[in-house]
Amino acid sequence: MSKKRIVKLYGKRIILRPPTKADFREYAALVKISQPVFRGFIGRMWNRKQFNDHLRRSERDDHYSFMICRQEDGVILGSIGLFQIVRLKVQTAFTGYVIGAPYVRQGYATEALQLVLRFAFQKLKLHRVEASIQPHNVPSRALVRRAGFTREGLSRRLVKIGGKWRDHERWAILVEDWRPLRR
Repeated sequence: MSKKRIVKLYGKRIILRPPTKADFREYAALVKISQPVFRGFIGRMWNRKQFNDHLRRSERDDHYSFMICRQEDGVILGSIGLFQIVRLKVQTAFTGYVIGAPYVRQGYATEALQLVLRFAFQKLKLHRVEASIQPHNVPSRALVRRAGFTREGLSRRLVKIGGKWRDHERWAILVEDWRPLRR
């Protein structure tokens, strides 16, 4: 496997950069204070082993992880990534994201998702990006809808979160759907 190039993406208010070992305490604290708000949507990821496993996955060619950081002071606002990247005739990936509770509804997720889509379609030359979202996660569904994703169906009991198997809606955007939406 070749050494993957370090990628940083710059937006108007945020920077997306790869996670580092030094991010553990700040990110774990953010996830911990966000748990009451996001109970049932995200699992617990605040022990060192889970974070180190995440860092190892981030080094693979089929996985790009980013910390969403505020440009003005570098504070970690959340995380976003592209994972399970499949090449060959498929050219697809999944995206997933978390914005810490103190930073929701401030446009950070919208900006981060647009940066990741631009990277996926322009730099990685992907054809399709998918997101799996729990049906009752209204803010996340609204986010992908605004970004141009289309709901394609329901995957029953797809992901185990908080000890329960949870249904997820499948949303996707194709490069030809994204092109007219970019500004």
